[in-house]
Amino acid sequence: MYRTGKETFLTEGSPTVRMRPLTLAAASGAALLAAGVLPATASGASTTPTSTQEGTVSAADLLAKVTSCQQISNGKYRTDEETSATIPVCGKNGAVFWKADMDIDCDGRRTSNCNEDTDPWYQDDTAFHQSDGQPLRADTLPYVVVPSSSGIWNYSDAGIKGGGVVAVIYNNKVEYAVVGDTGPTQIVGEASYATAQALGIDPDPETGGAESGVTYILFKNSKVSPIESHSAAVTLGDQLAKQFLQSN
Repeated sequence: MYRTGKETFLTEGSPTVRMRPLTLAAASGAALLAAGVLPATASGASTTPTSTQEGTVSAADLLAKVTSCQQISNGKYRTDEETSATIPVCGKNGAVFWKADMDIDCDGRRTSNCNEDTDPWYQDDTAFHQSDGQPLRADTLPYVVVPSSSGIWNYSDAGIKGGGVVAVIYNNKVEYAVVGDTGPTQIVGEASYATAQALGIDPDPETGGAESGVTYILFKNSKVSPIESHSAAVTLGDQLAKQFLQSN
């Protein structure tokens, strides 16, 4: 059973709109943290995550920090086109967060997992690009989709950038991802094929996803460089998660 939603895909030019079925289903590091930037690894390459618990901060500790919400969005988001708007964007301790579902984004570089045959709504671009200018690769790079800027909320005004670090929590697991794409102006709760796969969620763009229970914590003014280095996202994400827990 599917719910039909409208996804807005933004490139550097004008947005295009397409229909997508949404499923039910240390000291030296101080300056680095202040800047929110982590240099590239030697290879700078994206590698498919193999661990369902990344970093040293537990899902339980992170979730304990986001039990209450100080709403920073002007309104609330839907999880799908036909659902009610019940999801606020919350702010706390240098981060923003929301709790929603997870729909699967398979856009970006064409691969055996993400293409026109596996995803009828596939598009070969992402809002943010790799260091070489190419679109991101959804089936190997964990990334999160943020709502396009609107009267509800403007992600860039909140300190959220392309390549920013996100802790994605599901079923007591933590996966670090980057902000990699933009989506509908009124819908929230979407992440790449690789994000879902690492968390044990069915990554099929047509039939997969999670109906609920996903928490997204986005660290403000952070940026992984290069954006395609997942290992860099994990290292910086773990540092920022520790800071987040230590803040009042």
